[in-house]
Amino acid sequence: MTDTRLVPMPTTRLPAWLDRTMAEYVDSRMRAGETREQAEANKQRSLDQWFPDGSPLPDHFVWDLVDDTDAIVGYLWIGPFSSGSTEWWVFDVEVDEQHRRRGHARRALEAGQRVAREHGATSIGLNVFGYNVGAQDLYASLGYRVTATQMQLPLD
Repeated sequence: MTDTRLVPMPTTRLPAWLDRTMAEYVDSRMRAGETREQAEANKQRSLDQWFPDGSPLPDHFVWDLVDDTDAIVGYLWIGPFSSGSTEWWVFDVEVDEQHRRRGHARRALEAGQRVAREHGATSIGLNVFGYNVGAQDLYASLGYRVTATQMQLPLD
């Protein structure tokens, strides 16, 4: 098992990361049943709210996940769900496929939880799509509990 550190993502990498993560967000929302137009509108709302000038809000953290060889193995983005709130959110966490199943996501989330506590957070939530069973298992093992469930019946 390797170590995992949170390193602030350099501003030079933020634009490419933001493009990638937002494209993945649109794809996930479409996979969950939204039309492309709905998913794109949700993406734009997220950008307007949390990255109004292309950079994260001051109380949001975007980190590279770095292993003990100094390789970037993924990323984590957390912050308050609304400005000044003590209810924080994991907006995105991803470990590159070739580095999965080594505990990086678990250690990154645990480190992110410590940072959230240090900044006055009283809870931290996240959304996980229904098809992502592996992530659901990880979050449950970390103590996250289901607070809402959305269901949909396609009428095709």
